[in-house]
Amino acid sequence: MTPSNADARRRHYGGFYGLDPVPEDRPLLLIHGNCQAESLRVVVEASTDQVVAVRVPPVHELEQDDLPHLDRLLARAEVLVSQPVRDDYRELPLGTAQLAARAPRARLVRIPVVRHTGLHPWAALVRTPWMGDPPAVPYHDLRTILAVARGSARPVGHFAPEGFRAVARLSLDELARREREGGTVVASDLVEAAGAEAMITVNHPGNAVLVPLAGRIMASAGLGDAARDPGRTLLASVRAPIRPEVLDALGLDVAHAVPEWDVGGRQLTEDEVAETQAGWYADRAPVVEAALRRYAATIEALGL
Repeated sequence: MTPSNADARRRHYGGFYGLDPVPEDRPLLLIHGNCQAESLRVVVEASTDQVVAVRVPPVHELEQDDLPHLDRLLARAEVLVSQPVRDDYRELPLGTAQLAARAPRARLVRIPVVRHTGLHPWAALVRTPWMGDPPAVPYHDLRTILAVARGSARPVGHFAPEGFRAVARLSLDELARREREGGTVVASDLVEAAGAEAMITVNHPGNAVLVPLAGRIMASAGLGDAARDPGRTLLASVRAPIRPEVLDALGLDVAHAVPEWDVGGRQLTEDEVAETQAGWYADRAPVVEAALRRYAATIEALGL
């Protein structure tokens, strides 16, 4: 990171780094986790003036030098909202339980990481830090993965509607399982109710999920549940295609189909992305193998 980028980042998180004053006339609320956490903070901030919701860097960006700033805020926080983060994440004391222990005044509200593949049944997330994300878009496509693994053409054409329904149910069941095991606020029913507007990508919920989820967070924190839409689409830097046949299989309006990838305003077809990524996989067999293992049930459900 260049000095200018570092300065811009510190300014963006001015309250966290002590560059901007954090009001002391209201309780402090912190939301800890990934990009979804920040989007939920935006909704809470737009919905109530009962708390001060400070913008915190996402957990995967926090470094050792950030800990004193984090601890300063934790010491006065009255509400700590956190996604499930394991102890000693990235060898730093950033786990949910670790933060809660350093926030003696805070009520802890646990929230899930919302992922759902129902609208994007071929999309896959495979975290391989040693190789980074694939090119073109930061998502894998199981059709491309299988083509590379088999040395064949990428599967195209018709897929059985029951396969799409099975993938959607598997994904919702998995989210509900993680909610139960983590003791989190429930979001799985919100995803199902939001239909075609539930997800922008497999790990970026739409406002139709984020806003009511923020309402449940507020209710759990004793702030009422009147969450308001902030007036802009959150988590929209990348928008994945949604095929009409998938929507039709799920009983949703095909008018919500999205024909192409949108990456920061740049349009990419599925074929363009597949061609670029196929070449990238050529000498990255561990990524292909990891995807095949992790998504074996999805591949079976789709009949791939």
